[in-house]
Amino acid sequence: MQLSEIRGIYEAEGPFATVYLQAQPASAEAEHEVRLRWDSLRGQLEDAGAHDEAIEALDDAIMTENITAVQTEGRVLVANRDGLLLERDFDSTRDGGDYAILGEPAALGDYIRQRARSVRALVVITDQEKAVLRREVFTSEEVLAAAPETQVEGSATESVNKPREGAEHHRRMQQRAEEAAALNIRDITERVAKAASAWNPDVVVVVGEVQGRKLLLDELPNDLQSIAREVEAGGGIPSDSADEGVENSLYESLGRMAREITLERAREVTERYKENKGNGQAVEGYDEIMKAVQLGAVDTILLRYDAPAENEDTLLAAAASVDASAALVGASVTDNVAAILRYQAPTDQID
Repeated sequence: MQLSEIRGIYEAEGPFATVYLQAQPASAEAEHEVRLRWDSLRGQLEDAGAHDEAIEALDDAIMTENITAVQTEGRVLVANRDGLLLERDFDSTRDGGDYAILGEPAALGDYIRQRARSVRALVVITDQEKAVLRREVFTSEEVLAAAPETQVEGSATESVNKPREGAEHHRRMQQRAEEAAALNIRDITERVAKAASAWNPDVVVVVGEVQGRKLLLDELPNDLQSIAREVEAGGGIPSDSADEGVENSLYESLGRMAREITLERAREVTERYKENKGNGQAVEGYDEIMKAVQLGAVDTILLRYDAPAENEDTLLAAAASVDASAALVGASVTDNVAAILRYQAPTDQID
């Protein structure tokens, strides 16, 4: 995650009221349940001295008309006396519960961890004639956000269905069917490429009818082929009466894929950290990282998945000030935090 995305929050005037609401199962009593949870957190913020304007902004964001979405998607929110600074879907904290805190900087460590293990997927459900494109952000837990579907129709006028007989007439019909399928797939590929360029996904997931997805995978440009993954679950093009079991199967597959990608990222980052440490371009522990920040040398700050760093919020705000990114590390490090540097920084020369 690029910390520049939230740098403006760190640079705003504090104190900051930060609220985490864990995602919960849908319920007919969603409004009552969310109200009880928010009332408890609101009381904590009021007792801590949060500005009325911050409380009001949080109340407006949480107690919305679509309150079931707040319950099922979860929320992380940040507000100050100027109003709401951040509102995002949120899965769960490390400790798996709601919490609120007033302080400076904003307490965004758990949000950053979730972003580090989130996967932006362009899901393409295709056959040989058309496709449905979905832009989704998901973790190994659940889908966090989804944009509206995009329907893509190929421009071929011939049928893609091939005749079974072997006469010359039927061979010509088969050839036309193959040409029609190829034209449709080229049209679909063009739309996929445009969507990927605009949205910058971590992975392109190709689902659907076997022949259609094979053709699409072969037709994708090299940069998308390198991040494409084929998934057998999900069936064909969804309709208004799409089978719930098929959709659940697809999302289970996406969840497994998220775990795989998250683990791959952690392994790659950990190996990169170890290699850079051997070359003198990595440090660990609060004091050393803060020294590296003073030199503008921090490229990536590395958090442990299941443990907070010492003075975590201060470290993250400092890293954001030098346009660093954040990732997860799979190695034990001092103070549960490390950093990959842009260059060998003489931190030993800073008091």
